[in-house]
Amino acid sequence: MILYPAIDLKDGQAVRLYKGEMEQATVFNDNPAAQARAFVDAGCEYLHLVDLNGAFAGTPVNGAAVEAILADVDVPTQLGGGIRDMATIEMWLTRGISRVILGTVAVENPDLVREAARHFPNQIAVGLDAREGRVATRGWAEETDIMVTDLAKSFEDAGVTAIIYTDINRDGAMAGPNIEATEALARATTLPVIASGGVSSLADLIALRDTGVIAGAISGRALYDGAIDLAAALAALREGA
Repeated sequence: MILYPAIDLKDGQAVRLYKGEMEQATVFNDNPAAQARAFVDAGCEYLHLVDLNGAFAGTPVNGAAVEAILADVDVPTQLGGGIRDMATIEMWLTRGISRVILGTVAVENPDLVREAARHFPNQIAVGLDAREGRVATRGWAEETDIMVTDLAKSFEDAGVTAIIYTDINRDGAMAGPNIEATEALARATTLPVIASGGVSSLADLIALRDTGVIAGAISGRALYDGAIDLAAALAALREGA
């Protein structure tokens, strides 16, 4: 199971939100590239970036911070937030992003996801963010009646590389991930599922791994707060593989 350290970008800084609320942002580093370097130096093999402002604006906002990270580290990096057309997808992949995460457009324009996956094989993931199992869009500000499992299964034949599932009510709350819901999603779809939201301890990571069906886990606040030691967590996950 891959552990993805998260760098959430707001106003050019690395922050974490509490349950997806932009007004409840805690700044952890005003130099996101330095934060990325610290994660890589600790041994991470992949980074997870989110342009939070972009998710609300519908277009990239923290591009300078993303490019600074890409210039400073050499591990694969996935990015989500405000990516809603082919031009933006191509732009980020050309600039060095390894995998683009499509969230809002997966609901509003699923044909774009399919087109992108055809044009950019193995470089398109779908981000499904949910409250009580129902998908939310536009920076989690708008809720739908679409069930996460139904939407995930609809992309099984599209060529996407993974589903990134975020339980919004767990995100940034340090209350543990929704293992039951994440495992149920992973068992319901043939696509690899990456867990996000609430991963706050090594025990959480081990529990996710031990389901045997979850491909990865994203953690942010716990790494910044020191609740998870990244190097130790990576070693523990390798030893138990």
